[in-house]
Amino acid sequence: MIAETVCSAVAVAGLGIAAVTAYRKRFLAATRLAAYSLVPLGLVMTGAVQWVVDTAFSPVAWAGFGVLGLSWALFMTTRAVERRRGVSRQDRKAAKAARREAVEPGASAPATGRPSLKPSARKTGPAPAAPAKSGDDFSDIEAILKKHGI
Repeated sequence: MIAETVCSAVAVAGLGIAAVTAYRKRFLAATRLAAYSLVPLGLVMTGAVQWVVDTAFSPVAWAGFGVLGLSWALFMTTRAVERRRGVSRQDRKAAKAARREAVEPGASAPATGRPSLKPSARKTGPAPAAPAKSGDDFSDIEAILKKHGI
């Protein structure tokens, strides 16, 4: 009963402030204040305030919040493990894009909607250059750059 009275008083006070603001020719701000001040009144009229009061003092509701917190913790744990393994959503998307690029560009998709994967559609390039046998420290870097065509 007290919560309903407080919400109603807040709504009336907000509407009074909105009226004063409208009197000062600030109609946009007055409309916004009226909208905000009608929210507590609407919550009282729909019974949401009573629901909040019942929820605040209900052990079952608090247990439900605990279950939601546990669920959130499990989601965050799986994301942390996924990051630690080095497998991320971007990695999976990159692998999927690489598989799409491996499909022959002119090939039509079968009736299943999946693209056909032909062996001839794979990208084949020159074999990577073997590292130089000399004592040069940059031979492995040069091999990597040649592999990528740089």
